[in-house]
Amino acid sequence: MSNPPHDPFYSSPFAPFYRRHSPYVVQPEYRIYELNKRLQSRTEESDNLWWDAFATEFFEEDATLTLSFCLEDGPKRYTIGRTLIPRYFSTVFEGGVTDLYYILKHSKESFHNSCITVDCDQCTMVTQHGKPMFTKVCTEGRLILEFAFDDLMRIKTWHFTIRQYRELIPRSVLAMHAQDPQVLEQLSKNITRMGLTNFTLNYLRLCVILEPMQELMSRHKTYSLSPRDCLKTCLFQKWQRMVAPPEPTRQTTTKRRKRRNSASSASNSSLGNSAGSKKRSPANSFNLTSQVPVTSSPASSSTVKTTAKQITVYLASSRCVNMVCILLSFFVLI
Repeated sequence: MSNPPHDPFYSSPFAPFYRRHSPYVVQPEYRIYELNKRLQSRTEESDNLWWDAFATEFFEEDATLTLSFCLEDGPKRYTIGRTLIPRYFSTVFEGGVTDLYYILKHSKESFHNSCITVDCDQCTMVTQHGKPMFTKVCTEGRLILEFAFDDLMRIKTWHFTIRQYRELIPRSVLAMHAQDPQVLEQLSKNITRMGLTNFTLNYLRLCVILEPMQELMSRHKTYSLSPRDCLKTCLFQKWQRMVAPPEPTRQTTTKRRKRRNSASSASNSSLGNSAGSKKRSPANSFNLTSQVPVTSSPASSSTVKTTAKQITVYLASSRCVNMVCILLSFFVLI
């Protein structure tokens, strides 16, 4: 009997050396596997520090998370920054979810600009709801992830576009309440909207207000200022940047001042001291309308004066300050 022809590229799995390696797990998809594993290790005692550590492990410092879906009143698109991402994941579980994980099928990867992009057109976000009844929600859509190509392999952008969702109830639950029409009517109602709970949707709507106020909130936490002082300081700095001359102009005027005589230099030094004293003055003791510089251009002068008046009116609005107080208090709580 003749032996079968020998394949030079074949290697027995029991041989000490392998010619054909088993395919490795793709690194970006493995990071999603680790993310699912970390979410499963969450407990009821997980606090804000746990969620901050979770976001630090899987998201870059400048990461953004975007959700796109269509509700009854039209398409929606919410984008939140890195500081609000931990709270987003915690709201998912606070809305009655007991388990959360992502399933990626037939994802495509591309490498460009030192980043790895994962595009999965068949992504499923699976959530298990324990209340008001046991329900499994499968939210299907397209997930686009951008990873930083380094040792940490953290996410830079997360964009999940929801197409459809399904809410699955066990047959045993329906059989138990088959004779109760009220319970059956309650079971027929959806507990989510496009796979998201009302708790999460309300948080996303609130993020639309919170995201532009990150500067106020960070200043409130850093310097322990009152909401009114935070608003005054931020507006005063924005007004300074708006009316300040460009940097090259400052350099040229400084060089010209050095060539003048001692009298002019003394006057310039006195002007500089007065300007320095203005910069050192607290934000709550200035009047914007009185500090607007008069320029040679009448159009620019009127524009600056109008803007200063608008800022003054904005500061005087009690409704605006009360809203800032409420939002800052909410941010401290979360």
